[in-house]
Amino acid sequence: MSYDLDELRKEIDSIDLDLLDTLERRMAVSRKIGVCKREMGKDILDTSREDLKLEALKAVAGFESSQYVDEIYKTIFEVSRDHQSKPCFGLLGRTLAHSYSPQIHSLLTNDYSYTIIEREPEELDKLFASRVYGGFNVTIPYKRDAFARCDVTDPAATETGSVNTVVFGKDGKIYGYNTDYYGFMYMFRSAGIDPAGKKCLVLGTGGAASAVNYGLRTMNAGLIRSCDLETEINYSNVYDICADSEIIVNCTPVGMYPKVDGCVIDLDRFEHLEAVADVVYNPSRTKLLQEAQKRGYKTAGGLTMLVAQAYKSSRFFVGDNEGAERIDAAAEEAIGKVVNRLESQMRNITIIGMPGCGKSLLAQRLAERTGRTLVDLDTAYAEKIGETPADTIMTQGEEVFRLNETEVAKEYLVKSGLIISCGGGIVTQERNYFYLKCNSNVIYLDRPLEMLAKKDRPLSAAKGVEVLFEQRRDKYESLADIKVSLNRFESKGSFFEAAVKALNNGGLPV
Repeated sequence: MSYDLDELRKEIDSIDLDLLDTLERRMAVSRKIGVCKREMGKDILDTSREDLKLEALKAVAGFESSQYVDEIYKTIFEVSRDHQSKPCFGLLGRTLAHSYSPQIHSLLTNDYSYTIIEREPEELDKLFASRVYGGFNVTIPYKRDAFARCDVTDPAATETGSVNTVVFGKDGKIYGYNTDYYGFMYMFRSAGIDPAGKKCLVLGTGGAASAVNYGLRTMNAGLIRSCDLETEINYSNVYDICADSEIIVNCTPVGMYPKVDGCVIDLDRFEHLEAVADVVYNPSRTKLLQEAQKRGYKTAGGLTMLVAQAYKSSRFFVGDNEGAERIDAAAEEAIGKVVNRLESQMRNITIIGMPGCGKSLLAQRLAERTGRTLVDLDTAYAEKIGETPADTIMTQGEEVFRLNETEVAKEYLVKSGLIISCGGGIVTQERNYFYLKCNSNVIYLDRPLEMLAKKDRPLSAAKGVEVLFEQRRDKYESLADIKVSLNRFESKGSFFEAAVKALNNGGLPV
């Protein structure tokens, strides 16, 4: 029997991705076991169960792996014990869906593990008294509850009445900090926004807004005004009172996933506007920020704020209070690396280009390489609508198809971490632009027209490839974050490797 080396390598790459996923889940359970042992007062380093488990595993191992089980699992047990025995911190909230905080803290330091801590209000006293954790970050609705339970608070927490970082000191005291304001200040600095002397409008009056207000004062902002639904300045009179605002910061959840269509305010009614920031980080390009970018304003998104505040918290967690107050060039580099890593991970890789240019092939190979979920919008269209795009065009016309296409596309484009292959004409409808850009790195796959496949493409046949290309070229160019221009290749493999090289050169590691 002969083997195909390339196919075997693809198979082992897929297995390795499965192993990594399994290892991730195992380490997560190990961390939880460590928390349980602490709560029960048990010794973290009890190895008695490991010996029994190893014998059981060796007894059921297959013939290919049995000779390696002992070595492999002794290593797994060792790193699991190490993971369990680290000091444990976490994120405290009431109902926490997906959070990037555990990943952010693991990328910032290996000195502790990090978990999710969901508690009801009546459980807070017990949590603070137990000291099972070395401390925790705090999110809504418990920031003011945390402040009330701290013995010592820093100036930012004292002034805002809000604590987002709790540390249980070795002296028995509970220390409370507010690092949100620093995250906000870092976000502004990294985006080149200087509020000194400027008229600033803060949308929202919750915990994030209080940190933003403190940060703006620290950065010597000029007039700072707040707007909310039922405050003195509200969305009925804000355009009259605050029309001279130069900087706007959104501290509301409007525009946050999954309700991404929202835009909290009309930017055209602020004649002196220079910059817009949004503390929302999912999607990475909110509608508010995209509207600001269209108008040429400076913009800043919430992911940088999230990572920067986590960095400052991490310094308090490891007892490096001096380092928390001294965010130097090395710290800024560490923050930037995590932001870039998360941004790349969170955003979809969305491929646009002419019909028949190879988008589906590239998407399929990228999905295999990265382990991301593949979404071909033409396939998704057929599943949702019950017929292919070509069938709809032939029987109901292009306009009906385009309306259906938008509904299908926005269902997937607002999500995170997917590989998405788009239909060639998705760029013909301006209503699709926000969805394409909101949570994606958009890749324009440019191929010579004579190489485009034309089978089952009624619009290409009816209007001509050259005409369609002239109508769409500028749109492909303007929407793309990275343009990949590829010519003819001898094989699909060489085509894919050339595409990967172009993506890496464009700043997208795949």
